[in-house]
Amino acid sequence: MSVKSIAAKLFAQIVHQKTQKWVQNPVATQQKVFQNLLASAKETQFGKDHHFSEIKSYEAFARQVPVRDYEALRPYVDRVVKGEENILWNGKPLYFAKTSGTTSGAKYIPLTKESMPFHIEAARNAILSYIHETGKAEFVDGKMIFLQGSPLLEEKNGIKLGRLSGIVAHFVPKYLQKNRMPSWETNCIEDWETKVEAIVEETFNENMSVISGIPSWVQMYFEKLQQKGGKPVGDIFKNFNLFIYGGVNYEPYRAKFENLIGRKVDAIELFPASEGFFAYQDSQQDKGMLLLLNSGIFYEFIKSEEFFTENPKRYTIGEVELYVNYVLIISTNAGLWAYNIGDTIQFTSLKPYRVIVSGRIKHYISAFGEHVIGKEVEHALKEAMTDSNIRVNEFTVAPQINPTDGLPYHEWFIEFENESENLEEFALKIDRAMRRQNVYYDDLIVGKVLRTLKVTKVVKNGFQDYMKSIGKLGGQNKIPRLSNDRKIANLLKTE
Repeated sequence: MSVKSIAAKLFAQIVHQKTQKWVQNPVATQQKVFQNLLASAKETQFGKDHHFSEIKSYEAFARQVPVRDYEALRPYVDRVVKGEENILWNGKPLYFAKTSGTTSGAKYIPLTKESMPFHIEAARNAILSYIHETGKAEFVDGKMIFLQGSPLLEEKNGIKLGRLSGIVAHFVPKYLQKNRMPSWETNCIEDWETKVEAIVEETFNENMSVISGIPSWVQMYFEKLQQKGGKPVGDIFKNFNLFIYGGVNYEPYRAKFENLIGRKVDAIELFPASEGFFAYQDSQQDKGMLLLLNSGIFYEFIKSEEFFTENPKRYTIGEVELYVNYVLIISTNAGLWAYNIGDTIQFTSLKPYRVIVSGRIKHYISAFGEHVIGKEVEHALKEAMTDSNIRVNEFTVAPQINPTDGLPYHEWFIEFENESENLEEFALKIDRAMRRQNVYYDDLIVGKVLRTLKVTKVVKNGFQDYMKSIGKLGGQNKIPRLSNDRKIANLLKTE
């Protein structure tokens, strides 16, 4: 065992003990974060407008600070972007994480000197948590690759801006610099397909032990490796045993990945976003990711079914229940206040607080009142694929409200690697799994409002072609699992 791996185990033990202190005191930890946020921001423009200095309780905060999305917070953000100080947080941000908004155009999410360290620590602690639990640390001696956006940054009114993954690349610890791939030059390539080709060439003969990225884009990397080497990725990288991912659920990709790799590898799920690093998988045995309650973020939760009603109840960490679908609301040390990031989560454990990402509040199907969410379609597909050789590259679901004949239905657009010989039977398996999960959908089938779902095959690389056509190929971009309209469906090439 190398000196580096021994040191990693010792460090993992220290971080584990530190983490347990706040894990054992979740409500008190969140209360402390809440008080620190208000005290720090009371002299900002937002703090003055919302009378932070007078707020003595959470109830008062909930009364005085309404839940906002980016559009609602934009008047303040625009002032920060123009270079004004002390608007949402003290001083100016260190960076803006620039993201693509569907309704807002480009979004500028502030990153401050107080918030930035937590993005780095959370990613580090996820790996250390894995080392502490499993005792596996040999991978620290190998090369690690993080498929991410370009680290080249622009500047706007004296503040640097770029993709979050590109900004984070500037903060890679020195002890990882020699192990980290790809090279800076390769990472700066903007065209995603060219970049992946360069990464394949650069890593092919290296001792890769950790690979990280959004599954759909790592899959593209693996396929090109396999084409070049003519053998499974696990044979090319014999010491590759840890996959780190975030952004989408891994389960729909797992069978395809294991086929590409040629064996099973351990995986760590992360829940990062430009707005904050919210959770990471702290156990290989237990479901869900540890919600980070001590990272400068105060969490609130609104039940999804109540979210669009007038004045829905806002819950704090001590009030949540298991397996209820909540919209995640955050207040942060980057100056986001009662901010709706758009993600929905469910708690899988309350001791400690672990979550899964169940979908997006804007990504759902309820064309007929069925309230279908991302978690349900992913679980249904996984169940239908169980005990079969079927493998799926990518999929999305949209309603067909006006079919040429018969009743309306949900249409599943699937790009298969290995497909079912009987597509109608496969569709029925998915449909039965959906009906078991979603009583509203079941009622619509029974009541003959909807007919059973239809599977439509998408051509090879059809989803990549779609993402390329809208300028979102690679990086942190991902296909929505659900749409309540047919905008995506109408642009996909089908067989």
